[in-house]
Amino acid sequence: MDNRLDSLTSWHAEWTGLRVGVLGLGVTGFSVADTLAELGADVLVVASRAEDARAGLLDVIGARLVRSDLDAPPVELLAHRPEVLVVSPGFSPGHPLLEWAAGAGIPVWGDVELAWRVRDKVGTPAEWILVTGTNGKTTTVQLTAAMLAESGLRVAPCGNIGVPVLDAIRDPQGFDVLVVELSSYQLHYLAGQTGQDKVTPYSSVCLNIADDHLDWHGSLEAYVDAKSEVYSRTRVACVYNRADPVTEDMVRRADVSEGARAIGFGLGVPGPSDLGVVDGILVDRAFLDDRLTSALELTTVDDLAAAGLAAPHIVANILAAAALARSFGVPPGIIRQALLGFSLDAHRIQLVLTAGGVGWINDSKATNPHAADASLRSYPSVVWIVGGLLKGVDVGDLVSRHAARLRGAVVIGVDRAAVLTAFERHAPEVPVFEVTADDTGDVMTEAVKLASGVAASGDVVLLAPAAASMDQFADYAERGRQFSEAVQERWGGLTDERPDDQPTA
Repeated sequence: MDNRLDSLTSWHAEWTGLRVGVLGLGVTGFSVADTLAELGADVLVVASRAEDARAGLLDVIGARLVRSDLDAPPVELLAHRPEVLVVSPGFSPGHPLLEWAAGAGIPVWGDVELAWRVRDKVGTPAEWILVTGTNGKTTTVQLTAAMLAESGLRVAPCGNIGVPVLDAIRDPQGFDVLVVELSSYQLHYLAGQTGQDKVTPYSSVCLNIADDHLDWHGSLEAYVDAKSEVYSRTRVACVYNRADPVTEDMVRRADVSEGARAIGFGLGVPGPSDLGVVDGILVDRAFLDDRLTSALELTTVDDLAAAGLAAPHIVANILAAAALARSFGVPPGIIRQALLGFSLDAHRIQLVLTAGGVGWINDSKATNPHAADASLRSYPSVVWIVGGLLKGVDVGDLVSRHAARLRGAVVIGVDRAAVLTAFERHAPEVPVFEVTADDTGDVMTEAVKLASGVAASGDVVLLAPAAASMDQFADYAERGRQFSEAVQERWGGLTDERPDDQPTA
């Protein structure tokens, strides 16, 4: 069986009849099933839940579906005798089906490994640039793609950003480069690649490391080990965060291709082989011949402020993206031009409106303490809307660190008790209000009402929950959307500025 799998390193290899079990039928799982069915494999999808639309499409593409609670391998999967399982990212290593596969000697792939194996579908394979980190991944992927596209390259941002890698490699137009966002889940499975043809990125970055997804990985050490896989076999540039020693150590320990360079980025003055900031100017001291005594200007903080991109964590993302783009030969002038036309996604430090001198900021994407920390640092006086599904993470340090800038706090979410305890212990002087509404549609209405009662002119009301959203909302986007709608409903007729104005913090 393994010999056959080892030979499957091209779209044009003999996939016909390969018995595959696909675990999960979300966006990623469906892209896996669709790809394998097109290749002629014998595909059985196993899922605990499946949207009717996707389930119906499986019949069309020639795959089968088994709905099961997945506490044990369903009889249909046992009868299928899979030669390989392809797992969706949400399945943790200790899941009963993966323990069964390990015991049965069945190889397990992630969707990224499958995509790498069949990356030649439409001709010469694209180069891959890999992006991971606890926070900032999506913004950095979008920035990097914008810079590459501005230089005339055919580029696709894909992966954990929402477009499966398999969809990108099957696009008939083909691409010169894929900028692939990878979660720690995907990297965990990537680390277990089989065969000789393993993912070999052109360049890669881990933006930062903080406690997150510890319930899935089991420990911070395991989480870091998964993230470290992003640098494996990198050929040109391993980009790391100078402010985060863990990322530098990851590069130091990585098994990279010969000739790969370590490139640092940070908000301070850069050393040779780094990108950084000097007197309000973003500069490159890595990708030029005379980097010991010279630097290349990329843009200025003032220009970024005019575009709503000057928050410190966004500047750091821009430097990381610029390092990846420069590694690919994109000229500094092109990077500056790309930034002039770039705007942040919704739900990332997005100004909803300003009313009565109070800015209402939607940063629902701040789904862990590290992201919320960066957001809070951007504003001097804050009414903070915080809480949700904490995923085993303690917010005590975060509360303590920012107590002095908090006008008040409004606590939402299923894990409210832990957040309230953190305030009692670390910031007892901060007024704290609790949203007890159970109906999803009422949560943000109540939160906005409570925040309105404490916010004063010059404050921002900041939705930066430091927690996941799935306790009360479908995802962080729905959480942010409901916040924005509640703000508009309460304050939309009294705005000082248009809702589409961008923050300059």
